[in-house]
Amino acid sequence: MKSSWFFNAFLFCCVAAIQSVAQTPAAAKPQSPLEQTAIANEKNLIEAKKKDDTAFFRRTLSQDFSIVGVDGKLLEGQEATDNLGDSGLLELTPYDVKVVALGNDAAIVTYDAIVREAPEEDQGPPPRYQHFSSVWVKLGDQWKLKFHQATAAHWGDW
Repeated sequence: MKSSWFFNAFLFCCVAAIQSVAQTPAAAKPQSPLEQTAIANEKNLIEAKKKDDTAFFRRTLSQDFSIVGVDGKLLEGQEATDNLGDSGLLELTPYDVKVVALGNDAAIVTYDAIVREAPEEDQGPPPRYQHFSSVWVKLGDQWKLKFHQATAAHWGDW
């Protein structure tokens, strides 16, 4: 009887310790200056996409900018620039943003996003959940967007 009580007490302590560890959130690692800059650049891009801000695109896109749209087509030059903005965009809410540093002068920003757009007559709405990737490079003292890609994340809505 005494050993049964001891075993139950020991088991209770183990379960309590496991729950305590499992509920302790991991400390967020502070962002490097490069990560902060890349995320700020991407947030500015998202706002410019929502407004179809051609002035922002002119000053921010690299001369050799290219884009892969959600349809998988690679666009380059003016066609790529024209495809970046979207005044019909109702929502673009990013989450799970990550930065991969490529040295001191380049970074890849990736994130998932909830996208709501007015449906086109013949195609319907685009995928609601998408994954975005952007490549930012520092040319001189300015950050430029060199590449951008949108990938459909199939969650049963397309």
